[in-house]
Amino acid sequence: MRGWQRRRMLQGLAGAVAGSAAGTAIAAGSGSTCAPADHLAWVTEALKRMQTIAPGMTRNDLMRVFTTEGGLSTPFQRTFVSRDCPYFKVDATFRRASQRHPEEGRERLLSEYGDDVIATVSRPFLQFSIMD
Repeated sequence: MRGWQRRRMLQGLAGAVAGSAAGTAIAAGSGSTCAPADHLAWVTEALKRMQTIAPGMTRNDLMRVFTTEGGLSTPFQRTFVSRDCPYFKVDATFRRASQRHPEEGRERLLSEYGDDVIATVSRPFLQFSIMD
């Protein structure tokens, strides 16, 4: 996807979230006086943090911006949620950084390591939380 297309998609996402958040605050009667521009600025900063994560970085790097999501996953594939808002998500796949972990067999296959390398990471997307 071209850079300008990606920016337009993220701006649309930011606008949708900002509009939804503003509507929710008003509907909930919270008395929030935040302007739509404040919501947009918050979403923009959250998206900037999410976009700092890229293939080649480690699981530990990713975990500074995201946390784990419920649902089905493996040590090599998982959905992560933003620490800013659990509705902002990415899917990531991993590969082992090296063979230096001493575990063998099943335990090694089922373990997640901080130095696992991000192989792919999706664009941020919106989705309600998954509870399991």
